[in-house]
Amino acid sequence: MHVLVLAEHDGKRLRAGTAAALGFARDLAEHDGGTVTCLVLGEHVDDVANDAADYGEVLMGAHAVLADPLAERWAEVTAGVVRSESVDILLGASSTFARDVLGRAGGLLGGAMASDVTGFRRDEGRLIWQRPMYAGAVTASVVLHGRPLVITVRPTAAEAPQPRLQPGSITPVEIDADRLPSSTGYLGLDGRPSHRPDVTEARVVVSGGRGLKTTDDFERLVGGLADVFDGATGSSRALVDAGLTRNDLQVGQTGKVVAPELYIAVGISGAVQHLAGMKNSRTIVAINSDPHAPIFEVADYGIVGDLYDIVPEMIQQLDAD
Repeated sequence: MHVLVLAEHDGKRLRAGTAAALGFARDLAEHDGGTVTCLVLGEHVDDVANDAADYGEVLMGAHAVLADPLAERWAEVTAGVVRSESVDILLGASSTFARDVLGRAGGLLGGAMASDVTGFRRDEGRLIWQRPMYAGAVTASVVLHGRPLVITVRPTAAEAPQPRLQPGSITPVEIDADRLPSSTGYLGLDGRPSHRPDVTEARVVVSGGRGLKTTDDFERLVGGLADVFDGATGSSRALVDAGLTRNDLQVGQTGKVVAPELYIAVGISGAVQHLAGMKNSRTIVAINSDPHAPIFEVADYGIVGDLYDIVPEMIQQLDAD
């Protein structure tokens, strides 16, 4: 079995989701002595390739036409590598980026695809994939028919593998720019700079919910508590719908899935859609004025009280330490 993992990166290092996907791929391949290769695409991506080589073999496609992750170009190159390298499984992290690129690559290859996979098992030579459905209320068992298989893996489903003692080799991939699609172009990135880490990659995530009244309160309380831990801020859908927080902060079924070491839910009731995005966190702390809030059913530690009293005291005590 040959597993190819498409790298998602920031131009210098792999994203945490890709490192987890490499760990998942290694578990897949170890059963039958298979191989795992990481595909790094971009323009100046030597640093990314070196980072990926700590985990194994790397294929590097570097060219100016790949400087921006335009899905139609990256998918074309990825599909070509799958064919030339006789790849059995094309795999990536379950992110907007990977779903865009791998979905297109799967269409070019004619394989079978499963998204947001959280695990797998073997049964009489078949691979059976597990993926959550209905906000995580059930886990579906899926058997794919066709080749190659295209899989996106939820970043919380695996941990990054241990780095190898000797880095893997880095093999260049020839890019024929004239054969790549050119119907789309890159205009720019509409992003909001932040001094905090991304919610999907942070060790500590502090999320706010309906109990917060204003954007200023969110920044002062949720942001202030997150900054004590050098962590990230998250949000429930209720605050996003109310226009108090940005949608890229939303944690939940229709937002981002996180599994930090510590998740602090501030004023979040614990609707099933939100729990689907954070219930795999290692330690969960809930702060809510309602002692019967569903969030307490999954929390390791619960504090019943007014968040406007509790959070400032927590910040003060933690700062004092």
